[in-house]
Amino acid sequence: MQKLLLLGDEAIAQAFIDAGGSAINSYPGTPSTQITEYVIKSKEAKANGVIANWCANEKTALEASIGVAYAGKRAMTCMKHVGLNVCGDPFMNAAIIGTKGLLIVVADDPSMFSSQDEQDSRFYGHWAMIPMLEPSNQQEAYDMVFYGYELSEKLGTPVLYRIPTRLAHSRAGVERKASRAQNPLSYPEDASSFVLLPANAKRLYRNLIDKQAAFEQASSNSGFNRYIAGSDKRLGVITSGIAFNYLMENFQGGCPYPVVKITQYPLPYDMLSKLYDECDELLVLEDGQPFIEEQIKGYLGKGKKVMGRLDETIRRDGELNAEKIAKALKLPMTTGPAVPDVVTNRPPALCQGCPHIDSYNALNEVMAQYEHGKVFGDIGCYTLGFNMKAIDTTVCMGASITMAKGASEAGVFPSCAVIGDGTFGHSGLTGLLDCVNEKANVVIMILDNDITAMTGGQPSSAHNKIRRICEGLGVEPEHIRDIIPLPKNHAENVKVIAEEVAYNGVSVIIPHRTCLVELKKHLGEKK
Repeated sequence: MQKLLLLGDEAIAQAFIDAGGSAINSYPGTPSTQITEYVIKSKEAKANGVIANWCANEKTALEASIGVAYAGKRAMTCMKHVGLNVCGDPFMNAAIIGTKGLLIVVADDPSMFSSQDEQDSRFYGHWAMIPMLEPSNQQEAYDMVFYGYELSEKLGTPVLYRIPTRLAHSRAGVERKASRAQNPLSYPEDASSFVLLPANAKRLYRNLIDKQAAFEQASSNSGFNRYIAGSDKRLGVITSGIAFNYLMENFQGGCPYPVVKITQYPLPYDMLSKLYDECDELLVLEDGQPFIEEQIKGYLGKGKKVMGRLDETIRRDGELNAEKIAKALKLPMTTGPAVPDVVTNRPPALCQGCPHIDSYNALNEVMAQYEHGKVFGDIGCYTLGFNMKAIDTTVCMGASITMAKGASEAGVFPSCAVIGDGTFGHSGLTGLLDCVNEKANVVIMILDNDITAMTGGQPSSAHNKIRRICEGLGVEPEHIRDIIPLPKNHAENVKVIAEEVAYNGVSVIIPHRTCLVELKKHLGEKK
């Protein structure tokens, strides 16, 4: 079959197309974004009638994919790890329903290259009691999509599919399988299985519990989990996902220690018990939090030493790599040349000419007049306004508006929120509705640059609708102000912001100017 050089994200996307996927619904979030982008741009996917959508947020995306699966088709939803929090409700309920033909791909971000935390999605999958897949390389990333759908349809369950940043954004050769036709339209055999009334939910939850033995058997028998013999029984090594590659990088002729390679969950306890019985000590290597380590300490008992992130044999925070494993194994460490002194650290900054700079300059001038005023920020390019001393907080998607409301009610004045058009569409609307209902004294600036810029320029769900949305939510039209963030308009923009700060009520200011990167892209397309 054809062999392609693919990112881990791209391998998953190509496999989704080849495995007969019918619809992928996602919200962009690094490091998962390229999966859905690949499908959107694929001529092959278009020719096969594959649906590929960017949705308002992860919750709406997953619910749409559950609808696809309800119709008997194969569906996928992709997100970054913090996005799994947003869709926690449908995620947990999809497990109870026993949704077939559904892969939920979550890209975790150890070391927080572009995230607020190092949350490990395996804890969610364990909590939901569903099978999980965690490939160790790009070929497995491709193959496991086919396998994941087969597992989902055979056992009647959604499957959580976890990848870390390094696998998502590194390339390797991937051999394709023969393409599979999409599933025909069909409906659940149990017509009541998607109706989570308490009487049904109790029965379905019991069914999920009863499936656990089959999930464990599949994990032990799939071939993706392997026991690899070794001659030196002083140490047994347990790896998960990409950690296996990092381990093997330290040994030219193969690892001398017995290894359990885990890429499918629930944990293969038969292999782990064998390793525990044969070896004097165990070392757990996982790129993320100590998920396996915590479980096996309870399962295997405390008779032998188990090392890993819990005892900080491997530092508990940060991305795993070959060097950290070498240190844990007391092996020689290979490092590259030192960074020359001429290279200095540079904090990330907004692009030159970015419209957000002009918006923040005007806001800063107004806020300088108030000793105790606060500006609550949000997730997106405009978070970099922190380096301009323009925002005081960034917590999670949509939190700017609701935090500003809470702070205002606690006595903070002025209490301002800054949110982007993409984030406003994702999770700002409900917060604005709370502000209107409670008549909060807040100023909300919705920085509209026409796209979801931070993740690469995906369309904003609120594009060209922000004013109408605000009016529909009950903001007084005379206190919805449009400004154009340009240096020549600075004095006028300062005047508008000052007037709305002085107003005792809900004000929305919409600075609108297209992102320069997006504008250059459009101009290039027109040539």
